[in-house]
Amino acid sequence: MTTDIPPAPEPLTLVIFGASGATGKAAVRQARARGHRVRAVDHSLPAYPTDDPQVTRIAADVLTDDLRVHVRGADAVLSCLGVGRDAKTLLSPPPLYTQGTRAICAAMEAEGVARLVVISASFVATANRGPLWFKLPAMAGLARVFDQMAEMEAELHDHPAILWTAVRPGWLMEGVETGDYVVQPDVIPSDMIRTRHADLAHFMVRLAETQDWLRQTPAIARLEAPSASSPAAVASELFGI
Repeated sequence: MTTDIPPAPEPLTLVIFGASGATGKAAVRQARARGHRVRAVDHSLPAYPTDDPQVTRIAADVLTDDLRVHVRGADAVLSCLGVGRDAKTLLSPPPLYTQGTRAICAAMEAEGVARLVVISASFVATANRGPLWFKLPAMAGLARVFDQMAEMEAELHDHPAILWTAVRPGWLMEGVETGDYVVQPDVIPSDMIRTRHADLAHFMVRLAETQDWLRQTPAIARLEAPSASSPAAVASELFGI
């Protein structure tokens, strides 16, 4: 399914948290390609070229800093926050999805900014996707992250002033943006387990331009080559081997 829509009628100001991550970088690129102004925020200064006056690079910690000044006057906020996949981090992930999202919501509410798009995961709704040799290590390794995402989704309902969308991708992977991904409510199709960072960013930027999927959890995935979800790919991406 092609999800492309015409460019926004006027440039928007988009705040992108987690702008140094794979999805965040793609979101910055795609937002600029569509003519939007971007505030790229990460815990250390995002490594983007400084010759684009429409990209403001900001260093801020969502767990400790006052975020109000960074969202002030924005049209929409995209949270591309994510945690590392090393074993120590996965066993005790920082509360980016819970505490970090709470801080973003509080700043938005204080500044009267309504539109928020965040990243969750299809696996929050069901682990019944993919072959057994994928589900066992992935679900075990990422269980605490998925628990945080579920808590984040539940807490978003406590913010009536926030027009949120929690996007639920499958297992994320590299690759160029395609625009031919599938979007459906809540859970990715049973024959798909992968989502490209670039496609996720593509969808998130377009959500920021619209009122689509308000207070819903759209799932996004794409049918990829079998090698992209092989045992070797799982081992390499989850365990670095």
